[in-house]
Amino acid sequence: MKHTPQGHAFTEIVLEVFKLSGLLTAEGDRITEAFGLSSARWKILGSLARSDTPLTVPQIARVMGQTRQAVQRLVDIMNKDGLLAFSSNPNHKRAKLVALTTRGKEIYAKLEEKQIPWANQHSSQINETDLATTLATLEKISLYFEP
Repeated sequence: MKHTPQGHAFTEIVLEVFKLSGLLTAEGDRITEAFGLSSARWKILGSLARSDTPLTVPQIARVMGQTRQAVQRLVDIMNKDGLLAFSSNPNHKRAKLVALTTRGKEIYAKLEEKQIPWANQHSSQINETDLATTLATLEKISLYFEP
């Protein structure tokens, strides 16, 4: 069996996204190192910071595209480190709500101070239309894989 032209292009996109994911994880680890964090922990902070309400671990996992178990492990550690707090969930007895603590918010704000100039610098050679098209395409592809 042979790839269709779309199947071939899709495969190349997947491989490039895998490569980019590794590169961005390494960059994220470099940016977060001064705070004793990792890219994975930064993603959890970001998931919560960008949400209007506290989230459950399964909700965080969906936002991140990770397993619930992997997120639970990190959330538990981050709670012990004082970055996250648990509260009761009126909609579910066992699935606690997770929110940023004051310390978690402060660290996230400091990370944003580093990330914004980094993003501006690394996007300066790409026009806004190309970036918008790329984002829309990646969002469309993601829809095929979301449960």
